[in-house]
Amino acid sequence: MRACATTGVVAAWNRTLKKTSHSFSAASSSCALLGPNRPDVWVLRENTFPYNHFQESLQCANGHNAAILEGKSIAKQIKFKVADEISRIKSCMGKFPRLGVVLVGDRRDSHTFIHIKLKACDQVGIETVVAQLPEKCTENELLGAVSRFNDDPDLHGIIVQLPLPQHLDEEKVINVVSPEKDVDGFHPLNMGNLAIRGRKPFFIPCAPKGCIELLLRHGVEITGKRAVIIGRSKIAGLPTSLLLQRHHATVSMLHAYTKNPEQITSEADIVVADVGFPNMVRGNWLKQGAVVIDMGANQVKDPSSQGFCVTGDVCFEEAVKVASAITPVPGGIGPITISMLLSNTLDSAKHAFGMV
Repeated sequence: MRACATTGVVAAWNRTLKKTSHSFSAASSSCALLGPNRPDVWVLRENTFPYNHFQESLQCANGHNAAILEGKSIAKQIKFKVADEISRIKSCMGKFPRLGVVLVGDRRDSHTFIHIKLKACDQVGIETVVAQLPEKCTENELLGAVSRFNDDPDLHGIIVQLPLPQHLDEEKVINVVSPEKDVDGFHPLNMGNLAIRGRKPFFIPCAPKGCIELLLRHGVEITGKRAVIIGRSKIAGLPTSLLLQRHHATVSMLHAYTKNPEQITSEADIVVADVGFPNMVRGNWLKQGAVVIDMGANQVKDPSSQGFCVTGDVCFEEAVKVASAITPVPGGIGPITISMLLSNTLDSAKHAFGMV
């Protein structure tokens, strides 16, 4: 069981949200695509859970506990489809997707995330090339590494692991990544097209894309619902709000300067937490029957051992007694985020191969 902090939660809001959250909540069209007649709405393909699956899971929940929206099985389905498609492309064309990874410094969490991504790529048949730079590299050295990946015609996707050391300008680096290889979906062109109704970005950020995929596959209704996004990072919070709006939800975004965040959150049908502060969202913040998506991944001391455990931004033990459905941490959004990176990379390769 994860322990919930009981003091200073609201006071911590202003301290934590003023910092940019880079915790991966952790991040395709091979599993969902933009509908031809409804360009702003995702349309599911095969192998998805029917709506009554979600309803039945609510009825089967013990007592008043919420249904658990686990992401592992969904991620496994997506990875299987990606691997199968890559295998067929290799057999027919002798080609395969290649992903370029830029890693700066020795941050333990960054190396952990990259290891997970590289392992997932290997499992589905995506070749990876890693450019690892020292902590004190110059901005020009970093930009040069990104530019070389841009210029490599055999490289189909590029990711720059965030956060970068403080002396490097993240926005400048992201802007240099080719929008057509930006499989993280962070380039201003991709984010801008996501924000404008009727336009289609080359890529959608992986964690938000995974959030929508999870909601759709579990049959959670989005259209007409009130959604609250807690946190506005470019990695998760902001693009998730844009995607929910494309699905015709009424969206409120809470941030460091929001007054009465508990009151606003308590009116939401769907709550998405992305603040990078463990157990910040408490059970009394939630409307009875809300659907809760926890995109946080925070390392906290494990009271039952000498080590650490991973917990989300939502106090699970309290929220599970109020919500109708909730994602676990770990095992919720995280696995789907990785599968979306694989799917984005495959899509980029297919475009390069003239298959789209």
